[in-house]
Amino acid sequence: MTHVPQSALLSAALEAAECGWRVFPLRPGGKPPALHGEAACPHTGHCAAGHVKWEQRATTDPDHIRTAWSRAPYNVGIACGPSGLVVVDLDTPEHKGGSDAPDGAATFAALCERAGHAVPTTYRVRTASGGTHLYFTAPPGLRLGNTAGTVADSVDTRAWGGYVVAAGSTTPAGRYGALCAPVAAALPSWLRTVLEPAPARPASPLSLPAVDGSRAALAALEAECAVVAVAPEGLRNATLNRCAFKVGRFVAWGDLPRHVAEDAFQGAGEAVGLTAAECRTTIRSALDSSIRKARPRQAA
Repeated sequence: MTHVPQSALLSAALEAAECGWRVFPLRPGGKPPALHGEAACPHTGHCAAGHVKWEQRATTDPDHIRTAWSRAPYNVGIACGPSGLVVVDLDTPEHKGGSDAPDGAATFAALCERAGHAVPTTYRVRTASGGTHLYFTAPPGLRLGNTAGTVADSVDTRAWGGYVVAAGSTTPAGRYGALCAPVAAALPSWLRTVLEPAPARPASPLSLPAVDGSRAALAALEAECAVVAVAPEGLRNATLNRCAFKVGRFVAWGDLPRHVAEDAFQGAGEAVGLTAAECRTTIRSALDSSIRKARPRQAA
């Protein structure tokens, strides 16, 4: 790892703050926040009235930044939500665990092409692992969260509740470097549509068409949709994937039309707060896998 002078990291923090992006210190040579956690909170200073997390501590105040970076050669974190940013993270196959993993830049370019647009021109940062961060300004009043794979394979996003490592920071894997001037374009409207959560559907009993599928298939579909409906936050996508996979065998056997399963799981997933795009991707993947792996009915 190349040593970065403390003064250079301070400059990187100040430069980000000049763009209006709120920064906070990350551990020297690393990516975790350097601020104390809730369990170790002294309840003094910033935390006198209660623990204040990194997202609230992030600042553009140059005096506060100079004071913080005078203590150690901290890497620089940018709190995306308070900074009004949505950052698209294009991962490399190696970062996802192997050369056969999808390349984020390629899958994002393909998504842009399908949407009828070129890859947006905006501020770009090369990550230490060889990936790319694309910075966009969020529309005023829109509060987006983080996503993982919702946009496309190996494409994540950071917004409220997320942060990115700023250009100029260094980790054992390498250096984060700016690829152009730090001017972030507005988030494209088509990309906003992909990321924006669908309005919550009013809770109502699941209604399935009695004319489609066998009784056992419909009973299984109704039961698995009920499981999705009560999935806890943080496990909703995984639950949707698991439940759709379990029902996929009935589609493979011809007991249940695929569109019936897809529509039912789409409604259940959106009702618990998953985006429409996230539901479609997860359901399609789970059913494809289940149908491919389904054993003959007599062997099941």
